[in-house]
Amino acid sequence: MGTRTEKKLSITKDWHLSKVQQVADTIRKEIVKGGLKRDDQLPSINDFSRTYSVARDTVEKAYQILKDERYIVSIKGRGYFVKGIPAKKLRVLLVMNKISAYKKIVYNSFVKTLGDKAVVDLQIHHYRLDILKDIVETRMNQYDHFVIMPHFTHDTDPRKVLALLKSIPSGKLTILDKKVTGLDNPVEVYQDFENDIFEALISQPELINKYDNLVVILRSDEFHPREIIKGIRRFCRKYKKSFTVASGAEDLELHPATLYIETSESDLAHLMKKAKERRFKLAKDIGIISFNETVLKDLLQVTVVTTNFDKMGEAAAITLLNRYPQRTKVPFNFIKRKTV
Repeated sequence: MGTRTEKKLSITKDWHLSKVQQVADTIRKEIVKGGLKRDDQLPSINDFSRTYSVARDTVEKAYQILKDERYIVSIKGRGYFVKGIPAKKLRVLLVMNKISAYKKIVYNSFVKTLGDKAVVDLQIHHYRLDILKDIVETRMNQYDHFVIMPHFTHDTDPRKVLALLKSIPSGKLTILDKKVTGLDNPVEVYQDFENDIFEALISQPELINKYDNLVVILRSDEFHPREIIKGIRRFCRKYKKSFTVASGAEDLELHPATLYIETSESDLAHLMKKAKERRFKLAKDIGIISFNETVLKDLLQVTVVTTNFDKMGEAAAITLLNRYPQRTKVPFNFIKRKTV
């Protein structure tokens, strides 16, 4: 570290500020102006107190503020030293389509990976483009970066989605959870919904081929990506299996030799209850695959296909910090358990 500074400070006089804030403000301004340079040693708490006729407790609290703000650092047995002007924290707005257990994992991983490099705020657009438009337009100048999940109702015009996303400078935008066609030099961390489910199914021929029929349950109020249907239909065409789409499991009649692929825990509960009532044996008479891993599905030993949501949040944070155009596909896994 550097030598002890001999610079005489002129304590800020501002009745709007407490004495602690005045001392912290004085040192902070000297660091910003360059009067105090990196590695300069500050007076000890006792020396500062005597030199400037300030209570020792006041100096100690002021130094702690500057430590918290990363302007100075303390080294045990040696004293306090100037660290420099702290790097500006990025202001990031994360905009999701909804709150769910999976989205919470993404959020927590994203915030954890960014650490103290950013302040993250969260907004929800509820699958509505008009809400996202209002969020973006009213906050454009408030944030350094926008991270947006572009999932909308199925009747949303993709041209309007693209126009809104293009209104955000490319260096300020990360697309999360799915790709958007038409963006210039995009930063995307995405699931490939069609190919992910297709590849997951063909990776397990010995499990899937014992079923003649596949039924995918996509609730109409959830607005799941249509690419899921495309991927499962591709698989059924390739292996010559019948394929149907159901909007919920409540009124669904179960049939043997059928594999049910569901996307909500409520449908999972209905399927397992109906199978028990019909005395169907799971993985023999019928099969169940659930989208997205949870602790409950692990405990119930339900087979799942799942994105790694923890990796999604981590990758989004890393690409944001790297600040260069790239596409990152999130890992997708088939976890075999006792329902297929």
